[in-house]
Amino acid sequence: MIYGPTVLFALGEGAVIPLIPVLATNLGADLATAGLVASALVVGQLCGNFPAGWLVMRLGERLTMAIAGTAALFGVLGLVFAPNVGLLSASVFLIGMCAAAFALARHAFMTAKVPFSFRARALALLGGSFRLGMFIGPFLAAGLLSLTGTGTSAAWCFAVCLVASVLLVLLGPDPEQQIEEELRNERAGQTGLLQPLADTGEAVTGSISLPTSPVIGNSNNTRRGGSDEDRAAREGVFRTMATHRKVLARLGVAAASLSAVRSARQVVLPLWGLSIGLDPQSIALVIGISGAIDFALFYASGQVMDRFGRLWAVLPAMLLMGAGFLALALTHDSADASMWFAMFAAVIGVGNGLSSGILMTLGADVAPQDNPAAFLSSWRTLNDAGGALAPVVFSALAAVSTLSIATGAMGAIALLGAFGFWRWVPMFVRRVPGPSDPTS
Repeated sequence: MIYGPTVLFALGEGAVIPLIPVLATNLGADLATAGLVASALVVGQLCGNFPAGWLVMRLGERLTMAIAGTAALFGVLGLVFAPNVGLLSASVFLIGMCAAAFALARHAFMTAKVPFSFRARALALLGGSFRLGMFIGPFLAAGLLSLTGTGTSAAWCFAVCLVASVLLVLLGPDPEQQIEEELRNERAGQTGLLQPLADTGEAVTGSISLPTSPVIGNSNNTRRGGSDEDRAAREGVFRTMATHRKVLARLGVAAASLSAVRSARQVVLPLWGLSIGLDPQSIALVIGISGAIDFALFYASGQVMDRFGRLWAVLPAMLLMGAGFLALALTHDSADASMWFAMFAAVIGVGNGLSSGILMTLGADVAPQDNPAAFLSSWRTLNDAGGALAPVVFSALAAVSTLSIATGAMGAIALLGAFGFWRWVPMFVRRVPGPSDPTS
C-alpha cells in the first residue's frame, strides 16, 4: 500500500513518455514542435505542485492521490484521441500536473507518518519504487509496440496502471493505520526517546507520539495543534513559502542544484556519446549500465542517511557527479575517449544512485510536521525548476562555446551544490538520537 501505487503510476508514465514525441509527429508536428510537446510534461509538474499542496491540505493525501490518478485518465484519453497537436500538448500538461499531485501527496504522507529513525530508508524505497517503474516502463512500451504496432498501446497501458493505482489507493488497507499499529507494538520498550523542540533545540522525554514522532524540524517550525493547524491550512502554500523563505533560499537552492545535475546527466551522456562518434547501440549500452548502477544503489543511500546522517550520502553523491562531469569534459579529444566515456558515466551513475531519496528526505526533515504539504509544494517546485532549467542551460552553453565547456559547467554546479549542502544541512537538519544512542 505504501509503494505499490507509486510503482504502478511510474510504470505507466515510463511507458508513455518515450512515445510522446512519436504521437506528436504522427499529428504533423516537426521535431522542434515534438520536443515542445514533450516538455509540457515538465511544465505541468512545475505548475502542479502548488495546487497539489492546496488539495492535500484540504482533502488529505489519500483522496488527492485518487483524484490525481482519475484526472490523469483524461490526459491519457487525450493522448489516444487528440485530433491536433494543441490538444495533445494540453493532455501531456495535465498528466504532468497529475504526476506532481500524486508524488506530493505520497511525499506528504511519508513525511507526516514515518518516524525519523527510518525515514531516509522509507523515502529511498519510495524513490526506488519510482525508478523501478520508470526503468521498466520503456521496455514494456517497446514490447507493446512490437505486438500492436501502434504507439497508443502504451497510452492504454498507462490507463490500466492508473485504474489499478486508484483502486489500490481507495480500496486497499489504510497504510496510516498499519504504521500506527506497528509503532504501538514497538513502543512498549521504547519510552524516553528524545524529541527536539524546533525553536529551542531542547529535548523532552516521553513515549512515542503517534503518528509523527520522533521528528525533526528547521529553525522556523513550531509544534502546533487544534486551531493552529486549521489556521495553517487557511494560510495556504504561498504564506508557508514566505514563512520558510530562509530554508528554501538556502537548502532549497542546494537541493535544486542536485536536481539540475541529475537532469543534465540525461542530456549530457547521449550527446557526449554522439560527439565522440559512438553508434546509438553503444551509447544506449553505456547509459543502460550507468542506469543499472544507479538503480542498484537506491536502498544503500537510505541506509547511509539513517545510520550516519544526511551529509554522508549527499556529499559523496554530489562530489562524484561533479568530478565525473569535470573529468569527462577533459577527455573529448583523447585517443581513449570511448573508454573514458564509459568509465565516467559509471561514476556519475554511482553518484546519482547514492543520492536516491535525498531530496525527499531533506524536504521531509525541514517541513513542518503538522502541515507538510504546503511546504513540500514549494520544496518540490524548486527541485523541479532546477531539473527543468539544467538542460536549457547546458544547451545554451554548448551553443555559444563547446560541449566540453558545457559539461564542465554541470560539474561546477555539482561542486557548488555540494558546498551548499555542507553549509546548510547542519544548520537546518538536526539528527534525533535513537533508543540505542548513549544520549537517549
